[in-house]
Amino acid sequence: MAAKRVLIIGGGVLGPKVACRLKRLQPQWDVTVLEQQDLLSPSLCGIPYFLAGDVAELRSLMTTNFHMVRSPEFFENAKDVRVKTQTQALSVDRRAKKVRVCDLVSGKEEELSYDTLVLATGSRPRPLEVPGADRPRVTQVATLSQAEAVKNLVSQGQVGQAVVVGAGSLGCELAAALSDLWGVETTLVEEASQVLPGRLDPPLAAMVAQHLKEHGVKVVLQERVREIRPGSGEEAVEVVTENRRVPADLVVVTLGSVPNSDLALQAGLAVSQGGGILVDERLRTSDPDIYAGGGCALPLHVLTGKPAHFPEPSLAHRQGRVIGTNIAGGFATFPGIVGSFAFRTFALGVAGTGLTLETARREGLEAEAVLVVQHDHAHFYPVQELIYLQLVVDGKSRRLLGAQGVSHNGDALLGRINSIAALLLHGGVIEDLSNLEMASSPPYSPALDLVNTAANVAENLVEGYYRALTIQEFHRSFLEAGEDTVLDVRGAAMAAPFVSRFGDRWLNIPQETLKQRYASVPRDRRLILVCNAGMRSYEALRQLQAQGFTNVVGLQGGIAALKKAGMLGEEGQS
Repeated sequence: MAAKRVLIIGGGVLGPKVACRLKRLQPQWDVTVLEQQDLLSPSLCGIPYFLAGDVAELRSLMTTNFHMVRSPEFFENAKDVRVKTQTQALSVDRRAKKVRVCDLVSGKEEELSYDTLVLATGSRPRPLEVPGADRPRVTQVATLSQAEAVKNLVSQGQVGQAVVVGAGSLGCELAAALSDLWGVETTLVEEASQVLPGRLDPPLAAMVAQHLKEHGVKVVLQERVREIRPGSGEEAVEVVTENRRVPADLVVVTLGSVPNSDLALQAGLAVSQGGGILVDERLRTSDPDIYAGGGCALPLHVLTGKPAHFPEPSLAHRQGRVIGTNIAGGFATFPGIVGSFAFRTFALGVAGTGLTLETARREGLEAEAVLVVQHDHAHFYPVQELIYLQLVVDGKSRRLLGAQGVSHNGDALLGRINSIAALLLHGGVIEDLSNLEMASSPPYSPALDLVNTAANVAENLVEGYYRALTIQEFHRSFLEAGEDTVLDVRGAAMAAPFVSRFGDRWLNIPQETLKQRYASVPRDRRLILVCNAGMRSYEALRQLQAQGFTNVVGLQGGIAALKKAGMLGEEGQS
């Protein structure tokens, strides 16, 4: 194959990955990377952990895994990739196959020719468009320099109060970083009715919100920032929402991101209504000589069949290899995404994959969800953490649609989520997960793994054996409306605080004695069966159904889920 000139616009994650793959396959080719910043491939996902003190030096986010700084000199000497930093691509002439660029230092413009072009322009943070959003103490942390500026302010004692706008993954991470290490009084403001909208369903989102509150973060939901006014101090501000005014020395905006597709639009490439570049399975744009991937492009979501914006570094790495292979003359395809993610806020690991229940139903699927709670290790092993896992399935086709969970053992949680993600990518159904072979040993997992348990519960639900309430439904019907009666099937000592608190509305009959006490179970009202995590209450549910009880339901996740979500108050923590 004749040598080619390959021009790559963007030096984040995707661009350098494409370049390195190309040079390994076609060492003689001319490969050039253009980047507006003076850094290449910074690890931006590490910013919250730099601010939290887990990463001591900013330089660590600029290096390879063998501690070489990803400088232009490194790429040119070690990878034989030509690099032009502080260079902006102004326009693309597809007919002439030229890109007009500007040196941002000198202001000089020139044209660069290409045989194949790669758009790796990434995404940009969504701005906060309100009066006062341009004040000096209002910032984003989308770059290493912004992160360094924030850390300098905080470490120098100039920030006593902070507001984080947007409770997505980054917002939750930053709220924890500011509050935990630096003791900053932090308020997290989100216009949706929950934290992590679109990523978690309400049961898991409530657990994350409760964890933030327990660690001192004030969580404000269903309020939108309307204005940022001058505060009482020289550089202090006041964040104004519909219902409150919050003083702050620092405001960090984390409202998600949008694709950087301006160059693609100018070039006349096919772009979605939302701005992302449309690509095929080989990651080619509507021009076969131009490829795109990472945050600026829209691969297909496997579960919806629709283009999706998913600006995760892992996606860019995987797509970069596919693009490099194809340009070099190979044939590689990208199967699409299932939307896997993970992060940590304080000590709580949060992860998910696929669709939430809300999203699945909005897509017209007959989706159902089950919440299961199980220890990460064998029950007799001395060290244990609970994993709270919700599994979403299609009740009609039995296809797996998604999973999400929280746990203080984030590694154990992530392993389960990744196993489910692999099945999602290949159209797995409930039975595939129920029978999924998981390695086990008491220090690492119980003999029957959590993912198998979740699939079994989902099968019981879709086949009609199991009827259940979510913790939100329990909160509305039992705690708020004062309806229904609880039948607690745990031992007397565990149930006693609740019997004392709720009186006749909280009955206690241990499950192992239930078959001798059917006559004591009321039939004239709906019964919500509860235990610690849901297993004994399911056994009791089936027993009562066999005795002709028709108005009985279980509580998904049991008392453990209610406690984790903070829905029982201090009395319920006993």
